[in-house]
Amino acid sequence: MTDGEDRPRRVHATRELILVTAERLFAEHGVHEVSNRQISQAAGQGNNTAVGYHFGTKTDLVRAIARKHSERIEQRRSELLAAAEGSTDVRAWVSCLVRPATDHFATLGVPSWLARFNAQLMNDPSLREVMIEESLTSPTLRRILDGLNACLAGLPLPVRLERGDMARHLIVQMCAEYERALAEGTPTARAGWPEMATGLIDGIVGLWTAPVSGNLTAEGLR
Repeated sequence: MTDGEDRPRRVHATRELILVTAERLFAEHGVHEVSNRQISQAAGQGNNTAVGYHFGTKTDLVRAIARKHSERIEQRRSELLAAAEGSTDVRAWVSCLVRPATDHFATLGVPSWLARFNAQLMNDPSLREVMIEESLTSPTLRRILDGLNACLAGLPLPVRLERGDMARHLIVQMCAEYERALAEGTPTARAGWPEMATGLIDGIVGLWTAPVSGNLTAEGLR
């Protein structure tokens, strides 16, 4: 193989190494606390501009990390959607929201960093939109949300929106905490990702089906 023929393979390997390194550093320290230079050095790149050369801006790098995992998560989401189609059971649709991610996390080994990386994005106002945009491009996710909303048609819209925010934060933060516990060897209530997902689904189903208390404000109806 000539050097010219080998170059695409080497470029691909370099990009993958940068992605893995950036995911870990961002998960552990926060996106804005890690410079492109630090990522390049940690990835063993002699050229400190390697990150910018291969990915452009830091936002572009963050988006590339999210997309690296999205195909496998989307495939699992499609499988669960096919099984849930037509269901009137809230739990079936909540499972479709939770298990695509947790099933993927289970394939990453220990330690992994993706769940904590996602939590960093969710907690960063300037990067949260990247995570939301990547999720909303999934037609499968939209169909899952439509199925869930059909089961919850009796809930006032402001309550559905409020509980949707709660559920999203629960999924992101609980997965991040579980991943951290596995990485640190801290005892957990659940033996593995499938069992963790079961507990998380239990909690979110309870959240969605809880009684509604108090008055809805005019602002809540907007």
